[in-house]
Amino acid sequence: MGCSERQKEIGRRRHRRIKIAKLAAKVKKATVSEKGMMAQKLRRLTPGAEVIIAAWKLEER
Repeated sequence: MGCSERQKEIGRRRHRRIKIAKLAAKVKKATVSEKGMMAQKLRRLTPGAEVIIAAWKLEER
């Protein structure tokens, strides 16, 4: 018998939180090109990426 959909979603959220935390740790030392790559990864990772990108100032124009 498989996992319930709720458990799968909880697992996805936990995994997403871990990945975002790893990216957050790298933001301070990142170069401009690395920040662009981080922004792309965040967009693929989570639907709320634009809020995180603005808070971390990854794409300043």
